[in-house]
Amino acid sequence: MEAATLQLRIHISIGTLAMFLLKAWRVSAFGVYGYLNFTKSAFIEHSKKFKPEDMQTNIEGKNCIVTGANSGIGYATAEGLASRGASVYMICRNKERGEAALSEIKSKTGNQNVHLEVCDLSSISDIKSFSSKFISKNVPVHVLVNNAGMLEKNRITTPEGFEFNFAVNVLGTYAMTESLLPLLEKAAPDAKVITVSSGGMYSVPLTNDLQFSEDEFDGVVQYARNKRVQVALTEKWSEMYSKKGIGFYSMHPGWAETPGATKSLPSFSKSLSGKLRTSEEGADTIIWLALQPKEKLEPGAFFFDRMVAPKHLAFAATKSSHTAMGSIYDHLRSLSGLAQ
Repeated sequence: MEAATLQLRIHISIGTLAMFLLKAWRVSAFGVYGYLNFTKSAFIEHSKKFKPEDMQTNIEGKNCIVTGANSGIGYATAEGLASRGASVYMICRNKERGEAALSEIKSKTGNQNVHLEVCDLSSISDIKSFSSKFISKNVPVHVLVNNAGMLEKNRITTPEGFEFNFAVNVLGTYAMTESLLPLLEKAAPDAKVITVSSGGMYSVPLTNDLQFSEDEFDGVVQYARNKRVQVALTEKWSEMYSKKGIGFYSMHPGWAETPGATKSLPSFSKSLSGKLRTSEEGADTIIWLALQPKEKLEPGAFFFDRMVAPKHLAFAATKSSHTAMGSIYDHLRSLSGLAQ
């Protein structure tokens, strides 16, 4: 019995060590890969291969929704789309900040077809209320940019009972997209959904523990998990709705200096001062995706700096985890209370 117990302990110890080493490898590989690819200097290097004509398309007459549009990458995306003639609907949580951003974009672009919609992406009831009103306008949605994101380091529960990061990054993204499907279908075959993920997702596999049940909450890890879900969810949507004329794509903006990043990761922002991308550089691939003909884009792919990027790093053992997306999708459907 003692020998069996010892053998079991050794087996558990080896397993624990293996998991520790795997996690350490994921974080290290992500750090090195990110430093080589996600910084401002990397953007400058990658941009040497960009085609200027790709960004010169006028999209007047197309309707674009951008969530989290009052600052940072969302603001740069809304401004970039407005400057190319689109009718832009800015989804913002804060009415005052949204109105200030709206006024600035109209002034800068000369485009008066820019509108503010107030909606809290952490609230399912808010999203349902917004989508119901917006659907009544019967406006085809050509581009939906799921940009709104949250990195809250402490465990906070929303009034609806959800962990805050998850509520915004995952459940809010899911509910907004699913709710607007009727209007996306009206814009088919030109409709696109672009979800803004993060390179941080490279450091974690997909997990069913969506709301971080572990005792010691880690907001940075939770954010990375949320962003992994977004990439896998994009794959799922692309598979499910391939015949509806809607293109689904995820992307990540690199390491950009935005108000959100500075607030959530002050030490990271400080350590990379002068090496971070601008919000405009972070938004570049979002705008590029919005402007490209769908036949040039790989459905369900993950994009970075106008190229299809890998979804998994070497030896990180994250690829097989995506098989869990089916059950996660069903769980999101249940949590959101959206009808089948």
